Amino acid sequence: MPYICPICQSPLIQHIPSKGYYCANKHHFDMAKEGYLNLLPVQHKKSKEPGDSRAMMRSRRNFLESGFYLPMAKEIAKMIDKNRSQTTPMHILDMGCGEGYYSRQIETFCQNSADLDLHGIDIAKNAIFAAAKKQENAHFIVASNKQLPYSTDFFDLILRVYAPSNDKEVSRILKHEGLLLTVTPGPRHLWQLKEFIYKKVNEHDISVDLPEGFEKIESQQLSYTIQPDQDNRMALLQMTPFAWRAKGETLNNIQRAKGLEIETDFILTLGRCIK
Repeated sequence: MPYICPICQSPLIQHIPSKGYYCANKHHFDMAKEGYLNLLPVQHKKSKEPGDSRAMMRSRRNFLESGFYLPMAKEIAKMIDKNRSQTTPMHILDMGCGEGYYSRQIETFCQNSADLDLHGIDIAKNAIFAAAKKQENAHFIVASNKQLPYSTDFFDLILRVYAPSNDKEVSRILKHEGLLLTVTPGPRHLWQLKEFIYKKVNEHDISVDLPEGFEKIESQQLSYTIQPDQDNRMALLQMTPFAWRAKGETLNNIQRAKGLEIETDFILTLGRCIK
C-alpha cells in the first residue's frame, strides 16, 4: 500500500467496506465521500485551517484555469514522457498540488496516461477537496510535505512546482533512480509585475540545488509573455510571495494598467535519485 500512518509510521491497510485505512496500532483514517484521505492529525496542525486561504486558492484556480501556465504544464508532460520509467503503473506524486491543476494536465497531455498512477498532496483541505472532485482516478491526501505519509521507495517521479519540501523525505519515498522534476522561477519571471512593487528589480538566481543524493539529468528554461486581464492580473499577484508588498496606490496601478504584458520565465530541472 502507498500510505503509512502519520502517527506511528506503520503501514496503512485499507478496510474495503468502509474504504478507510487503519494501521496495526489501530489508528484509523476515513476516506472522505469526495474521494480524498485526510492524513493530517490534529496534533500536526499549526492552525485550524493550515495552508493557503480560500481567497488565495480561488485566485490560483482562476488564473491557472485561464491557461496562462499551460505551456509550462505541457513541457512538464513532455519531460515525463521523455524520461518515463518502464514500470507500469508509473507512480507520480505532485507535491503541494493545490487543486490538482498539474495532475490533470499530466493526465491530459502525457502519452498512455492510463499507465500513470497519479497522487497529490497538500496541507490545505479545501484544495484537496476540490482536486479529488475534479480528478476521480487520482489519489489525493491532506498531509504535510515535511513528514510524508507514503511508503519508502514507492514513487517513480515527484513533481515539485514552487513547493517547499523535506529533502530527506523526498529521497526516502523515491525509488532508486527515481526522478525529481522541479519548476522554479527563471531570471525574469513576472518582471513587469515586480516593477510596480520594487524600486529595483533583480533577476532570480537560475542555479537549482538538488537534494543530496541526486544527479542532474537535464535542465531547461521556458519563457513566454502573457497578457492577463485585470482580474487574472490580480489573481496572479496573489499567487506570488511578494503580494503583501503591493498596497494602496500600487495595487490600483497594477489593476488599472492597460494592455500590460508580463514575462513568465521558468526553469525545469530533472534529477535522478542515486541513493
